[in-house]
Order: sequence, then structure tokens, then C-alpha cells
Amino acid sequence: MIYEIDGARFATLDEFYNEVSTVIIPGTNWGRNLDAFDDILRGGFGTPDGGFTIRWRNHAISRECLGYAETMRHLEAKLRHCHSENRSSVAHELAEARAGRGSTVYDWLVSIIRNHGPGGRESNDGVELVLE
Repeated sequence: MIYEIDGARFATLDEFYNEVSTVIIPGTNWGRNLDAFDDILRGGFGTPDGGFTIRWRNHAISRECLGYAETMRHLEAKLRHCHSENRSSVAHELAEARAGRGSTVYDWLVSIIRNHGPGGRESNDGVELVLE
């Protein structure tokens, strides 16, 4: 099974979640957060057990749109709502993003997907990422 997402159809993390809802798991309610996206990739949650391919068209557009500005937006929201014990680490991530350092939302998503594919910690899920 091949799921094709298109970076030209989303510019924010929330819009990425919309793309996942439309393309990968249509008609399924899910948590719409990074942990829930990770769960989807394990299979059986509207996705096939035994693996599948995510073809990410226009990924260069996503790399730009889901870069530091979107990362800062996401981390600022997270900082407002996170547990007090997590505030310092989120604040540090936010400071790094503001300085143009560290991982971006795009990097997080690619890393989550690749974790479920060849060489990843959960490679038995058989998820292949193709960046186009």
C-alpha cells in the first residue's frame, strides 16, 4: 500500500495532520499530535499491518514551511500548556529554534516515519518513506 502526501497541500503541523487524516486514515478520529502520528505508523490503526509506503511529494516545500518558524509556533503553544516539570526543556528547545538551531517540525516528522522503517527502532513495522 502506498500513501501519497503532498507538501504543496499543507504549510503547518495542523495542516499536516489534516493531510494524514485525509490520505492515510480517512474517517478515523485520532489524537492529532506527534505521539498519535507515531502510533498510526505501527499499523492496525486504519493502516495496514505488515507495512506500507509513505510517498512525500514536494517534501522540499514541507522542509521550508515546517522549518524554524513553524517549530517556534508549535513550541510556544507547547510551553503554554506543558507540565511545569517540562517547561525548562521546552523553553530550551524554543530558544534553540529561535536561534535557528536544532530539529524542526519537518525533521521530527521525517524522524518519526524513518523510525518505523529500515534501520529504525521499530523497523518491524515496515514503513518506507520516499521523499520526492
